[in-house]
Amino acid sequence: MMNLSDEEIVDRIINGEQHLYEVLMRKFNQRLYRISMAIINDDKEAEDIMQTAYINAYQQLENFKGKSSFSTWLTRILINESLLHKKRKTQFQKVLMETPVNQHHNDTPLKNLMNKELKFILEKAVADLPEKYRMVFVMREIQEMSTTETMDALNLGESNVKIRLSRAKEMLRDGLYDYWEPKQVYEFNLIRCDVVVNYVMAKIRID
Repeated sequence: MMNLSDEEIVDRIINGEQHLYEVLMRKFNQRLYRISMAIINDDKEAEDIMQTAYINAYQQLENFKGKSSFSTWLTRILINESLLHKKRKTQFQKVLMETPVNQHHNDTPLKNLMNKELKFILEKAVADLPEKYRMVFVMREIQEMSTTETMDALNLGESNVKIRLSRAKEMLRDGLYDYWEPKQVYEFNLIRCDVVVNYVMAKIRID
């Protein structure tokens, strides 16, 4: 928007131009969705987490000090919310351990949205990666975040980021890695983008 930086848009939002928050959400929806999916592996829960993260970020905008980029700051909020959600979910599942559950939720996390067999295979392969490798892989290869921004978001050293990325590729390489298209994985289409944006804007709008 008018070649404004994220930080300049934040300043204008803080100063009363609340509607500009939509600009930031539409810019970062795809990134946040992919990163949350790397942690949660459930598309509906990822959307809910995004909405919560956006609302939390909005409420904390005045605390954004610019020590890191806005995108990194927002990504950290999303990661923290995703990890908290995962922890709560794990604790809840432990309570239900005595009840047999015959669901294979992780088999098809996006089965209602995916209509291409190859795309499903790719997403399944990424979902099967151990979390620490999956997060780095999604950030670096799918979302195309820089090594530096990935380091900042995950509080990792450069060597750890590179090692985890290399290991993730090794896990995917056998009969798969040469055939995939990173941009097809965890797509966040316009309709879903509108749902998240409209929900958050309704929550933060001052009547």
